[in-house]
Amino acid sequence: MTAPKVTLFWFRRDLRLEDNVGLFHALQSPFPVIPIFIFDEAILNSLPKNDARVGFIHESLSKINTQLLEIGSTLLIKKGTTYKVWQSLLQEFDVQEVYFNKDYEPYAIQRDLEISALLQSNNSSAHSFKDQVVFEEKEITKADGLPYTVYTPYKNKWLEKYKTMAPIPEYDTAAHFSNFYKSNFPFPSLAEIGFEESPIKVKPHNLTKITNYHETRDFPAIDSTSYLSPHLRFGTVSIRKLVNWAVRKNDVFLSELIWREFFMQIVFSFPKVMTQNFKSAYDGIQWRNNENDFKRWCTGTTGYPMVDAGMRQLNETGYMHNRVRMVVASFLCKHLLIQWQWGEAYFAEKLLDYELSANVGNWQWAAGTGCDAAPYFRVFNPDIQLKKFDEKGIYIRKWIPEFDLGYGQPMVEHAMARDRAIATYKAGILK
Repeated sequence: MTAPKVTLFWFRRDLRLEDNVGLFHALQSPFPVIPIFIFDEAILNSLPKNDARVGFIHESLSKINTQLLEIGSTLLIKKGTTYKVWQSLLQEFDVQEVYFNKDYEPYAIQRDLEISALLQSNNSSAHSFKDQVVFEEKEITKADGLPYTVYTPYKNKWLEKYKTMAPIPEYDTAAHFSNFYKSNFPFPSLAEIGFEESPIKVKPHNLTKITNYHETRDFPAIDSTSYLSPHLRFGTVSIRKLVNWAVRKNDVFLSELIWREFFMQIVFSFPKVMTQNFKSAYDGIQWRNNENDFKRWCTGTTGYPMVDAGMRQLNETGYMHNRVRMVVASFLCKHLLIQWQWGEAYFAEKLLDYELSANVGNWQWAAGTGCDAAPYFRVFNPDIQLKKFDEKGIYIRKWIPEFDLGYGQPMVEHAMARDRAIATYKAGILK
Protein backbone atom coordinates (compact mmCIF):
# COMPACT_ATOMS: atom_id res chain seq x y z
CA MET A 1 0.00 0.00 0.00
CA THR A 2 1.40 3.41 -0.97
CA ALA A 3 2.23 5.64 1.98
CA PRO A 4 0.24 8.89 2.08
CA LYS A 5 2.02 12.14 1.29
CA VAL A 6 2.66 14.04 4.50
CA THR A 7 4.27 17.13 5.98
CA LEU A 8 6.41 16.76 9.12
CA PHE A 9 6.69 19.44 11.79
CA TRP A 10 9.84 19.04 13.89
CA PHE A 11 9.56 20.24 17.51
CA ARG A 12 12.85 21.31 19.11
CA ARG A 13 12.99 24.40 21.38
CA ASP A 14 9.33 25.27 20.87
CA LEU A 15 7.41 22.76 22.97
CA ARG A 16 3.90 24.19 22.61
CA LEU A 17 1.06 24.14 20.10
CA GLU A 18 -0.03 27.73 20.71
CA ASP A 19 1.54 30.70 18.88
CA ASN A 20 4.16 28.50 17.22
CA VAL A 21 5.34 30.09 13.95
CA GLY A 22 6.70 27.02 12.17
CA LEU A 23 3.74 24.90 13.21
CA PHE A 24 1.31 27.60 12.04
CA HIS A 25 2.82 27.51 8.57
CA ALA A 26 3.10 23.72 8.51
CA LEU A 27 -0.60 23.36 9.24
CA GLN A 28 -1.36 25.31 6.07
CA SER A 29 0.48 22.75 3.99
CA PRO A 30 -1.58 20.85 1.38
CA PHE A 31 -0.56 17.63 3.16
CA PRO A 32 -1.57 16.35 6.62
CA VAL A 33 0.95 17.22 9.32
CA ILE A 34 2.74 14.70 11.52
CA PRO A 35 4.33 16.42 14.54
CA ILE A 36 7.60 14.80 15.61
CA PHE A 37 10.23 15.13 18.33
CA ILE A 38 13.67 13.52 18.28
CA PHE A 39 15.55 12.72 21.50
CA ASP A 40 19.03 13.38 20.14
CA GLU A 41 21.55 10.86 21.44
CA ALA A 42 24.42 13.22 20.62
CA ILE A 43 23.09 15.36 23.48
CA LEU A 44 21.49 12.74 25.72
CA ASN A 45 24.55 10.51 26.00
CA SER A 46 26.43 13.16 27.98
CA LEU A 47 23.66 13.64 30.54
CA PRO A 48 22.97 11.83 33.83
CA LYS A 49 20.06 9.40 33.69
CA ASN A 50 18.00 11.52 36.08
CA ASP A 51 18.61 14.83 34.30
CA ALA A 52 15.70 17.07 35.30
CA ARG A 53 15.69 18.88 31.96
CA VAL A 54 15.04 15.67 30.04
CA GLY A 55 12.20 14.98 32.45
CA PHE A 56 10.76 18.43 31.77
CA ILE A 57 11.01 17.92 28.00
CA HIS A 58 9.21 14.57 28.35
CA GLU A 59 6.51 16.16 30.53
CA SER A 60 6.04 19.03 28.04
CA LEU A 61 5.76 16.60 25.13
CA SER A 62 3.21 14.57 27.07
CA LYS A 63 1.06 17.69 27.47
CA ILE A 64 1.27 18.34 23.73
CA ASN A 65 0.36 14.73 23.02
CA THR A 66 -2.68 14.98 25.30
CA GLN A 67 -3.85 18.07 23.40
CA LEU A 68 -3.35 16.26 20.09
CA LEU A 69 -5.31 13.20 21.25
CA GLU A 70 -8.36 15.43 21.67
CA ILE A 71 -8.32 16.07 17.91
CA GLY A 72 -7.46 12.52 16.84
CA SER A 73 -3.71 12.99 16.42
CA THR A 74 -0.53 12.15 18.34
CA LEU A 75 3.13 13.02 18.55
CA LEU A 76 5.67 10.79 16.85
CA ILE A 77 8.62 10.39 19.24
CA LYS A 78 11.97 9.10 18.00
CA LYS A 79 15.34 8.56 19.67
CA GLY A 80 18.76 8.26 18.06
CA THR A 81 21.31 10.34 16.23
CA THR A 82 19.37 13.01 14.37
CA TYR A 83 20.70 12.23 10.90
CA LYS A 84 19.92 8.52 11.15
CA VAL A 85 16.46 9.22 12.51
CA TRP A 86 15.72 11.43 9.53
CA GLN A 87 17.00 8.79 7.15
CA SER A 88 14.52 6.31 8.66
CA LEU A 89 11.66 8.86 8.62
CA LEU A 90 12.18 9.41 4.90
CA GLN A 91 11.90 5.68 4.34
CA GLU A 92 8.87 5.31 6.61
CA PHE A 93 6.80 8.18 5.16
CA ASP A 94 6.34 9.92 1.83
CA VAL A 95 7.61 13.22 3.20
CA GLN A 96 6.78 16.16 0.96
CA GLU A 97 7.66 19.04 3.29
CA VAL A 98 9.38 19.57 6.63
CA TYR A 99 8.85 22.62 8.84
CA PHE A 100 10.82 23.69 11.90
CA ASN A 101 11.75 26.78 13.87
CA LYS A 102 15.28 28.12 13.76
CA ASP A 103 17.89 27.49 16.43
CA TYR A 104 20.87 29.82 16.52
CA GLU A 105 23.48 27.82 18.41
CA PRO A 106 26.41 26.50 16.34
CA TYR A 107 25.62 22.80 16.91
CA ALA A 108 22.01 23.33 15.86
CA ILE A 109 22.94 25.40 12.81
CA GLN A 110 25.24 22.66 11.54
CA ARG A 111 22.67 19.97 12.31
CA ASP A 112 19.94 21.81 10.42
CA LEU A 113 22.18 22.36 7.40
CA GLU A 114 22.88 18.62 7.25
CA ILE A 115 19.21 17.66 7.64
CA SER A 116 18.10 20.23 5.05
CA ALA A 117 20.63 18.80 2.57
CA LEU A 118 19.36 15.27 3.28
CA LEU A 119 15.77 16.39 2.70
CA GLN A 120 16.69 18.09 -0.55
CA SER A 121 18.43 14.95 -1.79
CA ASN A 122 15.15 13.09 -1.13
CA ASN A 123 13.03 15.67 -2.97
CA SER A 124 11.55 16.96 0.29
CA SER A 125 11.50 20.70 0.95
CA ALA A 126 12.64 22.25 4.25
CA HIS A 127 11.09 25.43 5.68
CA SER A 128 12.49 27.21 8.74
CA PHE A 129 11.06 30.12 10.72
CA LYS A 130 11.94 32.62 13.42
CA ASP A 131 10.13 31.68 16.63
CA GLN A 132 12.31 31.78 19.76
CA VAL A 133 13.28 35.45 19.41
CA VAL A 134 11.62 38.69 18.41
CA PHE A 135 14.61 39.78 16.31
CA GLU A 136 17.11 37.28 15.02
CA GLU A 137 20.80 37.48 14.21
CA LYS A 138 20.96 40.11 11.44
CA GLU A 139 17.84 42.14 12.18
CA ILE A 140 19.41 44.45 14.80
CA THR A 141 22.71 45.79 13.51
CA LYS A 142 24.71 48.98 13.50
CA ALA A 143 24.42 51.37 10.55
CA ASP A 144 27.32 49.59 8.82
CA GLY A 145 25.57 46.22 9.13
CA LEU A 146 27.94 44.91 11.78
CA PRO A 147 26.62 43.34 15.01
CA TYR A 148 26.40 45.34 18.19
CA THR A 149 28.83 44.34 20.94
CA VAL A 150 27.52 46.80 23.55
CA TYR A 151 24.12 46.21 25.08
CA THR A 152 22.63 49.70 25.48
CA PRO A 153 22.77 50.77 21.80
CA TYR A 154 21.54 47.29 20.85
CA LYS A 155 18.61 47.68 23.22
CA ASN A 156 17.77 51.14 21.88
CA LYS A 157 17.76 49.86 18.29
CA TRP A 158 15.72 46.82 19.37
CA LEU A 159 13.07 49.02 21.01
CA GLU A 160 13.01 51.39 18.05
CA LYS A 161 12.33 48.49 15.69
CA TYR A 162 9.75 46.93 18.02
CA LYS A 163 7.72 50.17 18.05
CA THR A 164 7.27 49.95 14.28
CA MET A 165 5.44 46.62 14.63
CA ALA A 166 3.94 46.65 18.15
CA PRO A 167 2.22 44.63 19.28
CA ILE A 168 3.98 41.70 17.67
CA PRO A 169 1.48 39.49 15.80
CA GLU A 170 0.73 36.15 17.42
CA TYR A 171 -0.08 33.02 15.41
CA ASP A 172 -3.45 31.28 15.71
CA THR A 173 -2.37 27.68 15.21
CA ALA A 174 -5.63 26.31 16.64
CA ALA A 175 -7.53 27.58 13.61
CA HIS A 176 -5.73 24.95 11.51
CA PHE A 177 -5.67 21.93 13.87
CA SER A 178 -7.86 19.97 11.47
CA ASN A 179 -4.80 19.47 9.24
CA PHE A 180 -2.98 17.28 11.76
CA TYR A 181 -2.42 13.72 10.53
CA LYS A 182 -4.84 11.27 12.15
CA SER A 183 -2.66 8.89 14.11
CA ASN A 184 -2.20 6.84 17.26
CA PHE A 185 1.55 6.68 17.69
CA PRO A 186 2.65 5.18 21.04
CA PHE A 187 4.00 7.72 23.52
CA PRO A 188 7.13 6.35 25.22
CA SER A 189 7.69 6.51 28.96
CA LEU A 190 10.72 8.31 30.37
CA ALA A 191 12.23 4.90 31.15
CA GLU A 192 11.81 3.79 27.52
CA ILE A 193 13.90 6.79 26.50
CA GLY A 194 16.57 5.63 28.95
CA PHE A 195 15.99 8.17 31.73
CA GLU A 196 14.38 8.28 35.15
CA GLU A 197 12.46 10.81 37.23
CA SER A 198 14.51 13.51 38.95
CA PRO A 199 13.67 14.90 42.39
CA ILE A 200 14.36 18.32 40.84
CA LYS A 201 11.39 19.77 38.98
CA VAL A 202 10.77 22.78 36.75
CA LYS A 203 8.28 25.10 38.47
CA PRO A 204 5.26 26.57 36.71
CA HIS A 205 5.84 30.12 35.52
CA ASN A 206 3.96 32.99 37.14
CA LEU A 207 3.74 36.33 35.36
CA THR A 208 1.79 38.00 38.16
CA LYS A 209 5.02 38.33 40.13
CA ILE A 210 6.64 40.50 37.46
CA THR A 211 4.60 43.67 37.97
CA ASN A 212 7.00 44.91 40.69
CA TYR A 213 10.04 43.22 39.18
CA HIS A 214 12.10 46.44 39.21
CA GLU A 215 11.60 46.80 42.97
CA THR A 216 12.07 43.21 44.10
CA ARG A 217 14.41 41.51 41.61
CA ASP A 218 17.61 41.98 43.66
CA PHE A 219 16.31 40.42 46.88
CA PRO A 220 16.62 36.62 46.84
CA ALA A 221 14.52 36.13 49.99
CA ILE A 222 11.48 37.58 48.24
CA ASP A 223 9.84 34.93 46.10
CA SER A 224 9.19 37.37 43.27
CA THR A 225 10.69 35.23 40.54
CA SER A 226 8.55 34.39 37.53
CA TYR A 227 10.32 31.01 37.01
CA LEU A 228 10.02 31.75 33.30
CA SER A 229 13.58 31.01 32.26
CA PRO A 230 13.31 27.21 31.76
CA HIS A 231 10.04 27.75 29.91
CA LEU A 232 11.74 30.25 27.61
CA ARG A 233 14.64 27.87 27.13
CA PHE A 234 12.42 25.01 25.96
CA GLY A 235 9.75 27.13 24.32
CA THR A 236 6.76 26.16 26.43
CA VAL A 237 5.89 29.88 26.35
CA SER A 238 5.84 32.28 23.40
CA ILE A 239 8.42 35.07 23.39
CA ARG A 240 5.98 37.23 21.42
CA LYS A 241 3.34 36.99 24.13
CA LEU A 242 5.93 37.68 26.82
CA VAL A 243 7.33 40.75 25.09
CA ASN A 244 3.90 42.18 24.31
CA TRP A 245 3.03 41.68 27.98
CA ALA A 246 6.31 43.10 29.33
CA VAL A 247 6.04 46.25 27.19
CA ARG A 248 2.80 47.04 28.98
CA LYS A 249 3.82 45.93 32.46
CA ASN A 250 7.51 46.33 33.31
CA ASP A 251 10.39 47.94 31.40
CA VAL A 252 13.09 46.33 33.55
CA PHE A 253 11.75 42.84 32.86
CA LEU A 254 11.58 43.72 29.17
CA SER A 255 15.27 44.67 29.32
CA GLU A 256 16.08 41.19 30.58
CA LEU A 257 14.31 39.66 27.59
CA ILE A 258 16.36 41.93 25.32
CA TRP A 259 19.60 40.86 27.05
CA ARG A 260 18.66 37.28 26.08
CA GLU A 261 18.50 38.22 22.41
CA PHE A 262 21.67 40.32 22.66
CA PHE A 263 23.66 37.33 23.92
CA MET A 264 22.12 35.09 21.23
CA GLN A 265 23.33 37.36 18.47
CA ILE A 266 26.78 37.57 20.10
CA VAL A 267 27.15 33.76 19.97
CA PHE A 268 25.84 33.71 16.41
CA SER A 269 28.23 36.45 15.25
CA PHE A 270 31.23 35.45 17.38
CA PRO A 271 31.00 31.67 17.96
CA LYS A 272 34.47 31.59 19.54
CA VAL A 273 32.92 32.99 22.75
CA MET A 274 31.51 29.54 23.53
CA THR A 275 34.96 28.50 24.74
CA GLN A 276 37.22 31.57 24.44
CA ASN A 277 37.34 35.13 25.75
CA PHE A 278 35.48 37.67 23.66
CA LYS A 279 38.29 40.10 24.54
CA SER A 280 41.42 38.29 23.39
CA ALA A 281 43.50 40.79 25.36
CA TYR A 282 42.50 38.78 28.44
CA ASP A 283 44.00 35.56 27.12
CA GLY A 284 47.23 36.15 29.06
CA ILE A 285 45.66 36.04 32.54
CA GLN A 286 47.34 33.42 34.73
CA TRP A 287 44.45 31.69 36.47
CA ARG A 288 45.10 29.71 39.65
CA ASN A 289 42.51 27.03 38.74
CA ASN A 290 42.90 25.26 42.08
CA GLU A 291 40.77 22.11 42.00
CA ASN A 292 40.18 22.00 45.76
CA ASP A 293 39.03 25.62 45.74
CA PHE A 294 36.71 24.82 42.84
CA LYS A 295 35.23 21.87 44.74
CA ARG A 296 34.48 24.09 47.75
CA TRP A 297 32.77 26.59 45.46
CA CYS A 298 30.72 23.82 43.81
CA THR A 299 29.58 22.37 47.13
CA GLY A 300 28.80 25.72 48.77
CA THR A 301 31.45 25.51 51.50
CA THR A 302 33.49 28.68 50.85
CA GLY A 303 32.61 30.33 54.17
CA TYR A 304 30.87 33.21 52.40
CA PRO A 305 27.14 32.83 53.18
CA MET A 306 25.71 34.36 50.01
CA VAL A 307 28.04 32.34 47.78
CA ASP A 308 27.33 29.12 49.65
CA ALA A 309 23.56 29.65 49.79
CA GLY A 310 23.49 30.26 46.05
CA MET A 311 25.47 27.15 45.21
CA ARG A 312 23.39 24.99 47.53
CA GLN A 313 20.18 26.35 46.00
CA LEU A 314 21.55 25.46 42.57
CA ASN A 315 22.60 21.95 43.57
CA GLU A 316 19.29 21.17 45.29
CA THR A 317 16.82 22.83 42.91
CA GLY A 318 18.44 23.67 39.56
CA TYR A 319 17.63 27.35 40.15
CA MET A 320 19.67 30.28 41.43
CA HIS A 321 18.52 33.85 41.98
CA ASN A 322 19.96 36.27 39.41
CA ARG A 323 21.62 38.63 41.93
CA VAL A 324 23.22 35.65 43.62
CA ARG A 325 24.46 34.32 40.26
CA MET A 326 26.48 37.51 39.83
CA VAL A 327 27.97 37.16 43.32
CA VAL A 328 28.97 33.50 42.97
CA ALA A 329 30.39 34.03 39.47
CA SER A 330 32.44 37.04 40.53
CA PHE A 331 33.70 35.08 43.54
CA LEU A 332 34.92 32.17 41.41
CA CYS A 333 36.67 34.33 38.83
CA LYS A 334 38.01 37.13 41.05
CA HIS A 335 38.41 35.77 44.59
CA LEU A 336 39.57 32.30 43.56
CA LEU A 337 41.06 33.20 40.16
CA ILE A 338 39.43 30.22 38.49
CA GLN A 339 38.69 30.82 34.83
CA TRP A 340 35.09 31.37 33.83
CA GLN A 341 34.92 28.24 31.65
CA TRP A 342 34.96 26.07 34.80
CA GLY A 343 31.98 27.87 36.27
CA GLU A 344 30.16 27.98 32.95
CA ALA A 345 30.47 24.21 32.58
CA TYR A 346 29.19 23.61 36.12
CA PHE A 347 26.18 25.86 35.56
CA ALA A 348 25.54 24.10 32.23
CA GLU A 349 25.33 20.81 34.12
CA LYS A 350 23.07 22.07 36.91
CA LEU A 351 20.83 24.91 35.69
CA LEU A 352 17.30 24.04 34.64
CA ASP A 353 17.30 27.15 32.44
CA TYR A 354 20.72 26.50 30.91
CA GLU A 355 20.97 28.36 27.65
CA LEU A 356 24.39 28.43 26.01
CA SER A 357 24.38 32.06 24.88
CA ALA A 358 23.13 33.53 28.16
CA ASN A 359 25.38 31.29 30.26
CA VAL A 360 28.51 32.14 28.28
CA GLY A 361 27.56 35.80 28.06
CA ASN A 362 26.89 36.22 31.76
CA TRP A 363 29.97 34.29 32.84
CA GLN A 364 32.19 36.42 30.61
CA TRP A 365 30.41 39.50 31.96
CA ALA A 366 31.33 38.45 35.50
CA ALA A 367 34.91 37.58 34.53
CA GLY A 368 35.37 40.87 32.67
CA THR A 369 36.44 39.05 29.50
CA GLY A 370 33.23 39.42 27.49
CA CYS A 371 31.58 42.09 25.39
CA ASP A 372 30.16 44.96 27.46
CA ALA A 373 31.44 43.19 30.58
CA ALA A 374 31.93 44.43 34.12
CA PRO A 375 35.40 46.04 34.37
CA TYR A 376 38.09 43.67 35.65
CA PHE A 377 38.67 45.80 38.75
CA ARG A 378 35.03 45.43 39.84
CA VAL A 379 35.14 42.74 42.50
CA PHE A 380 31.91 42.04 44.37
CA ASN A 381 32.30 41.93 48.16
CA PRO A 382 30.07 38.97 49.14
CA ASP A 383 29.54 40.31 52.67
CA ILE A 384 28.40 43.74 51.45
CA GLN A 385 26.13 42.04 48.91
CA LEU A 386 24.63 40.03 51.75
CA LYS A 387 23.98 43.14 53.86
CA LYS A 388 22.41 45.00 50.93
CA PHE A 389 20.21 42.26 49.55
CA ASP A 390 19.56 39.79 52.40
CA GLU A 391 20.01 41.95 55.47
CA LYS A 392 17.93 39.71 57.75
CA GLY A 393 19.59 36.54 56.48
CA ILE A 394 16.32 34.95 55.40
CA TYR A 395 17.71 33.63 52.12
CA ILE A 396 20.96 32.30 53.53
CA ARG A 397 19.25 30.54 56.47
CA LYS A 398 16.95 28.77 54.04
CA TRP A 399 19.91 27.15 52.29
CA ILE A 400 22.44 27.08 55.15
CA PRO A 401 20.58 25.62 58.14
CA GLU A 402 23.78 25.48 60.20
CA PHE A 403 24.42 29.21 59.75
CA ASP A 404 23.51 30.17 63.35
CA LEU A 405 25.49 27.27 64.85
CA GLY A 406 28.92 28.78 64.16
CA TYR A 407 29.42 29.03 60.44
CA GLY A 408 32.89 28.32 59.02
CA GLN A 409 35.53 30.92 58.29
CA PRO A 410 35.86 32.35 54.77
CA MET A 411 38.29 30.31 52.68
CA VAL A 412 39.97 33.50 51.46
CA GLU A 413 40.12 37.00 52.90
CA HIS A 414 38.27 39.51 50.73
CA ALA A 415 40.75 42.40 50.70
CA MET A 416 43.67 40.10 49.87
CA ALA A 417 41.69 38.31 47.17
CA ARG A 418 40.56 41.58 45.62
CA ASP A 419 44.11 42.96 45.47
CA ARG A 420 45.40 39.65 44.09
CA ALA A 421 42.74 39.57 41.39
CA ILE A 422 43.36 43.13 40.22
CA ALA A 423 47.13 42.56 40.15
CA THR A 424 46.74 39.27 38.24
CA TYR A 425 44.42 40.88 35.67
CA LYS A 426 46.76 43.86 35.23
CA ALA A 427 49.72 41.59 34.68
CA GLY A 428 47.85 39.29 32.30
CA ILE A 429 45.97 41.70 30.06
CA LEU A 430 47.82 41.83 26.76
CA LYS A 431 48.79 45.29 25.57
